[in-house]
Amino acid sequence: KRNALFALVVVRSIQLPLLTWAVGAIISGPVARRDARAALLSVLGFGAFALLTAVVFHFRSRLALELGEAVVFDMRDRLERHLLRMPMSFFVKTKVGRLIGRMTSDIDAIRVAVQDVVFVSTVQLGTMAVAMALMARAHWPLFLVVAAMVPVFWGLIVYFHKRLGAAHQRAQESFTRVTATLAESVTGVRVTQGFVRQDINGGLFRALIFDHSRYNMDAARHSAAFLPLLEFNGQLFLAVLVVVGGYQALHGAIELSVLVEFFFLANLLFNPIPVLGNQYNQALTAMAGAERLFRVLDAEPDWPDEGGLPALPPARGRVVFQGVSFAYEPGKPVLHGVDLVAEPGQMIALVGHTGSGKTSILNLLAKLYLPTAGSITVDGHDLAATSSASLRAQLGLVLQSNFLFSGTVLDNVRMGNPAATDAEIRDAARDLDVLDLLDALPEGLRTEVGERGTGLSLGQRQIVCFLRAMVAHPRIVLLDEATSSVDALTEARLQAALGRLLRGRTSFVVAHRLSTIRHADRVVVLDHGRVVEQGTHAELLARGGVFAALHREGTGA
Repeated sequence: KRNALFALVVVRSIQLPLLTWAVGAIISGPVARRDARAALLSVLGFGAFALLTAVVFHFRSRLALELGEAVVFDMRDRLERHLLRMPMSFFVKTKVGRLIGRMTSDIDAIRVAVQDVVFVSTVQLGTMAVAMALMARAHWPLFLVVAAMVPVFWGLIVYFHKRLGAAHQRAQESFTRVTATLAESVTGVRVTQGFVRQDINGGLFRALIFDHSRYNMDAARHSAAFLPLLEFNGQLFLAVLVVVGGYQALHGAIELSVLVEFFFLANLLFNPIPVLGNQYNQALTAMAGAERLFRVLDAEPDWPDEGGLPALPPARGRVVFQGVSFAYEPGKPVLHGVDLVAEPGQMIALVGHTGSGKTSILNLLAKLYLPTAGSITVDGHDLAATSSASLRAQLGLVLQSNFLFSGTVLDNVRMGNPAATDAEIRDAARDLDVLDLLDALPEGLRTEVGERGTGLSLGQRQIVCFLRAMVAHPRIVLLDEATSSVDALTEARLQAALGRLLRGRTSFVVAHRLSTIRHADRVVVLDHGRVVEQGTHAELLARGGVFAALHREGTGA
């Protein structure tokens, strides 16, 4: 199809000037000779050729649209796959609205360039080239007059290129800021309304869209000067041709029929200039979008492509942190030389004040980040040399603020195991002792969940996330304040169920309620990113150290 499209573009670029040349030839030929029969045949031939031109235009447009859609599909698919393999640090630094802008407006600008700019410009330039060849054949001295005008057009393009390019770049960047702020405003609307900041946030947003309008107007002002100048120069050059050609015709240096044909071709040469000016503007917009898009696509993850890394074998669950240090930002470490061993089936509780590094340990174990020093192994396999997918397929993760997708409760549970049947999910809910809570939903497990879990309470969302982790049959379970959003009665039920479900599985549990970890095999106490104590719940209380102080704070004793 692509080759057929390029062939049609070439054919159409030849057809358009031939149509114009044919009009001039008919007027200067049969019409000038008053040959009615030849004129009628010429007009019929012209009509047939015009119909063929229309057919070519139809298929050229159709194939260009198909190619544009194919390019857009490939780019959006490539961008989505690239984003999904980027580490958490990328999303921490990049606003969601900017990524939405890359996926929507920037790729749409590229679509226009592929569908219109490339092929329309090729047709117009080809038309101009054929027209110039026919003009040189008709009367080369007049053609030299036209050729002398080309540097003027080139000078205009060079003059406006940098100005228009910079203007379109600023306008696109401004639109990205608008989409980023809008996404943030919609996501945080509860906070905005809760603190009565509608007017303040609305004012900030109005300032952004005012700036965006200003940048658009700047680009429009440059275009408003560029396009009329191109058109004016085309008309001015036609006037020059009228003077030069008319003078030669009056003195017998050129036949009138040749002059008429030449002017038809001259119109065909100059008419595409405003069209090319518009296409040039669209090309600059597309180039600005492509530059930002490929800036994202060229961003390398914190570690290389894992395509060649070996998979983690079915895990027994022995986890070893050896001299692990980590920093989210260079020079600001949050973990220092952590040494930790979890034997298969052990429950490891991580405790400490806010910011002590508990969640960072879970992030490293899930390979959402890589340690800046030291190593983490599972059954002797270094996670840095193991594929992330094979590791996470054996992990069950429940966070304090979990994410639910639009769909039913069943759809969200199956995120952990797409092959799980309805009966298996109900059995897992029964084992968790939460089946009655899920059946109490309006449509049970088939209840529709809104975006980000709207329609469910925080506690209900947490229960769904517990169930999602359990149907995945994980070998290692990571729980980060997993019961913080449920009421005390449900928490007691979950704790009892978790005792059964975590049996035989290695688990790492972060909890601020120290009473929930009294049955942990080992409690690891963190302070400012360092392990300061390890032992059982009873041993650490008897030791009277940091854990005992935390326990007193938590119980008010």
